[in-house]
Parts: sequence; C-alpha cells; structure tokens
Amino acid sequence: MTLEIGQLESLDQEECYRLLARTALGRVGVTLGAVPAVLPVNFSLLGEDVIFRTGIDGVLMGAVDGKVVAFEADHIDVQSHEGWSVMMVGWAHRVHDRDLLETVTHLPLQPWAPGDRDAVVQVIPRFVSGRRITHRFPAGIDAMETVERFRP
Repeated sequence: MTLEIGQLESLDQEECYRLLARTALGRVGVTLGAVPAVLPVNFSLLGEDVIFRTGIDGVLMGAVDGKVVAFEADHIDVQSHEGWSVMMVGWAHRVHDRDLLETVTHLPLQPWAPGDRDAVVQVIPRFVSGRRITHRFPAGIDAMETVERFRP
C-alpha cells in the first residue's frame, strides 16, 4: 500500500519574498571559468533585491560582478520531510552608490566568514520562483503515527 501524503506547492512571488525575509543564508550559483559553482553567502533583502558582502579581490566578486547569477535559499525540516526553496535569477553587481551603501549599513548583514568582506553585491532579480513540500493530515490523524505505520 502506498501512502501519499506529500504535497508540492508552487509559491507566488509574495510568498517567496516572505520566506526569503525569514532566513539569512543562501547560495549563489556562478560560473568560475567554464565550471559551475554554488557558494554559500549570508544575505539580506533590500526591497526585492538580494544583498550580500564578499571580499573585494575574492573569487566570488570576480564571478558575480556584472554577471547573471542564480540565487537560492531554502529551509528543510528533516524530521517532517517538509520544506521550501526559493530560486531567483538576476544581474549581480558591486554596489558603488554611496546612498545605497549607507542604506546597506542598516541591514542585518554581518559577514559570517573570516576576512575582509568590504564589497557589497546587489542581485537584481529578473525571475523568482519557489516551491514548498508539505505533509498535511486531516484533523484527528496523528501524522507521525501514520507515517510509522507505513514505514517499510
């Protein structure tokens, strides 16, 4: 017997941004030479734009400045097998505008990695999508008990 309890839900743009605002760690997909790479960054939202810091002369700065990048953030609950993922594609560039740099200083954005992270990068999205997987059970049914009954 197969127990189908999962539901994959496409998220609208408003929900994507609501979820992104609740997390601080994402991944930037770039091309290093001809090789794809996905690098973790801590980030903040500024309106609909993703903002993160990196080293001025670092590999990431060279891979993103003036390039199209992918950005992804997610949250997974390994116990319930539920979670969400939001992906965007957009143009990334180093921020030089003084007013924007001043605004960024007020964001909850402190680099986690050691070393200087003096370059501010802004990703301006052109495409945003997301999805969520949930396991919803009718009222009165214990989800974990039901899953255990059907575990091989």
